[in-house]
Amino acid sequence: MSFVRVVEGVGLLLIFAAYFVLNMIAANNLSLQFGKRVLFDEVNIKFTAGNCYGVIGANGAGKSTFLKILSGELDPTRGNISIEPGKRMAVLRQNHHEFNEVTVLDTVMMGHSRLWEIMKEKDMIYEKPEFSEADGIRASELEAEFAEMNGWNAQSDAAALLSGLGIDEEEHFKQVKALSGNQKVRVLLAQAIFGNPDILILDEPTNDLDIHTVMWLEDFLLEFKNIVIVVSHDRHFLDTVCTHIVDIDFNVIRLFTGNYSFWYQSSQLALAQRSASNKKAEEKKKELQEFIARFSANASKSRQATSRRKLLEKINVDDIRPSTRRYPAIIYQQKRTAGDQILHVENLSFSMGGNTLIRDLDFYVNKGDKIAFLSKDSLTITSLFQILVGEIKPDRGSFKFGQTITTAYLPNNNEAYFKSNDNLIDWLRQFADDENKDEVYIRGFLGKMLFSGEEVFKRCNVLSGGEKVRCMISRMMLAGGNLLILDEPTNHLDLESITAFNNALKDFPGTVLFTSHDHEFTQTVANRIIEITPNGFIDKLMSYDEYISSDKVSEQKVLLYA
Repeated sequence: MSFVRVVEGVGLLLIFAAYFVLNMIAANNLSLQFGKRVLFDEVNIKFTAGNCYGVIGANGAGKSTFLKILSGELDPTRGNISIEPGKRMAVLRQNHHEFNEVTVLDTVMMGHSRLWEIMKEKDMIYEKPEFSEADGIRASELEAEFAEMNGWNAQSDAAALLSGLGIDEEEHFKQVKALSGNQKVRVLLAQAIFGNPDILILDEPTNDLDIHTVMWLEDFLLEFKNIVIVVSHDRHFLDTVCTHIVDIDFNVIRLFTGNYSFWYQSSQLALAQRSASNKKAEEKKKELQEFIARFSANASKSRQATSRRKLLEKINVDDIRPSTRRYPAIIYQQKRTAGDQILHVENLSFSMGGNTLIRDLDFYVNKGDKIAFLSKDSLTITSLFQILVGEIKPDRGSFKFGQTITTAYLPNNNEAYFKSNDNLIDWLRQFADDENKDEVYIRGFLGKMLFSGEEVFKRCNVLSGGEKVRCMISRMMLAGGNLLILDEPTNHLDLESITAFNNALKDFPGTVLFTSHDHEFTQTVANRIIEITPNGFIDKLMSYDEYISSDKVSEQKVLLYA
């Protein structure tokens, strides 16, 4: 065989190998239809190693369904998913009770199914009272495969993951059923990322995680060398870890380079350019090129790797397209401008079931304050807000609003508001002043929250969680309060509604008291942080990012939580 033929053969093998290394998993002519409803049609998309893909789309667009098809849990109507032979996929489980009878450490190691099978088969062989020659040969084969998988470090690796996710060592040998709901979520997350899977699929991985655990997960995924495909409503998380955005929009799935903020800002710029019909094509292209360059420069200052920043620099401006999704028009207008006296909370204490949630809370709210309330126990903040709106009474202490203050409240649990069979017009009309009960006026507030046409005749007791929150936001806009009290306002909302809500609060001239697990929401809205512990509170005039990174604050927390 000639040297040239050898070189050609090696070259073809390298090209063939590179194709599979780069394209570990792909969707080919994928379509999914339920009855007459088409979720997506003729989708062709490839996922390549070293990248993190954030899957976004409006509620009901099919994000979680798409992940189920990729993982093999659900069959498409047409088309197929191809995965490179020998590559291992791991999926974040959603059934929190599936491993109740298994120890925490074993549950994590079960995430690598082949490794776990080897461990169990080895144990069975070594436990035999009579050890045959065939058993010895088989045990030798298993030991070799076990060593190749770095099996001797499996237990310590699993323990390290659990510790990183906030599961203390004394919990590792307990059964999963002994853990709290939040802890079970972390164990299942550790199970998914255990053993360095080639393809990692995560559906809402940051749910029920505190800020420090989310940051640990962000750092883990930034160092992860394989494929990550993730659905999340946490924009800060998507911005930190994603190299690409997979947008499910009107039956089409498109792939965009960059994180969520890049996708959102570039799509909004493209939409504005499309509306400016008199602008020349050269001007539009230059504007987009300047935007890419500016965003690439900003990315270099973030926690993302330089290689991810370079992806943006290679973008063709023709790849940037406007999104066809609609954003709610959330506009908070005060019916009355607040005076200087807003709210004084004095020596407030509250307990529930023998547990102290609030102890001697004392603070003034200043005009224009936007205060984020934090606590390890979400019930603490909910209780405080319920006290302020008069739903429950404190054990002791008092609070007083200024005479000019009108409040608008968004509760975390809104079920009590949706027990009637009213349509949406009649439901919202009950909260309007006598002079503002006209149907056209009411429809305007519903329309701002994307309830239009026949949708306004939906019955309020059959709405989805997201629709109920949008109705409650309509109610708040109708109230025209100058002090907003918001308990986890982004729960159940899609990214479009969260973004619109976020922008509305940044522009709101009044005062806001709120709590949220959404990092971006809290960082961009709050100018003051109050953290409540069972032993006291911390009150700081600073941003959320400054607060969580402050050493002095950390020292105070240790004292107050001790």
